[in-house]
Amino acid sequence: MPEAAKVRGIFSSIAKRYDLANRVISCGQDTRWRRDVVRMLKARNPAVVVDLATGSGDLAFELRRALPESVSITGLDFCEPMLNEARAKQAGRSWAASIKFVRGDCMALDMPDESVDALTIAWGLRNFENREQGLKEMLRVLKPGGVLYCLEASQPYRWVRWPYYLYLNYGVPFMAWLLTGRKGAYDYLASSIGSFPGRQELGAQMLAAGFSKVRAYPRMFSSIAIHEAIK
Repeated sequence: MPEAAKVRGIFSSIAKRYDLANRVISCGQDTRWRRDVVRMLKARNPAVVVDLATGSGDLAFELRRALPESVSITGLDFCEPMLNEARAKQAGRSWAASIKFVRGDCMALDMPDESVDALTIAWGLRNFENREQGLKEMLRVLKPGGVLYCLEASQPYRWVRWPYYLYLNYGVPFMAWLLTGRKGAYDYLASSIGSFPGRQELGAQMLAAGFSKVRAYPRMFSSIAIHEAIK
């Protein structure tokens, strides 16, 4: 698993162009996947939601659009330049003023036990220095019956792996170099996806961390998955 300092440095270096690169690399599908997460979460009527590894805040903003104003929404990240991007976008969106963007570490969440109804995390779990510790921290802060929605890269169906990894290992770094000038950051992206567990294995890790029920929803030939984990 990656070192936290390395991950922070990578995301600091690409913060200004992160959103654009996401749209291009995902062929614009990243927005739809986040909306899928929000739709699932909305049905649970949470009162307190925390978006972990919020980055530039896109998932937190989608949550704010969809959920009642009475719902508390916090976006947490350990990379200050990414949080600065989120706050800059927030400044131009009066309807998003109630979102709290705070710096924090998913390995040691500064939150009381059983204080959160729902957690979300999009493309952040893969960057944890210690995935087991991070999952246990999420479990700790969730209320009984609370839910984690994790939107993350996964392992695609076997019949599409060859073209997928060709795109991931060569197409993505090249496009990232054109868009951000930081090819190395997206070389890391490709390698971290290649070594990340598939849906079943990640679900098993969530259960081992203490979640009582886990369900995975594949997207884009299972190269992306939304995991729903209930405490």
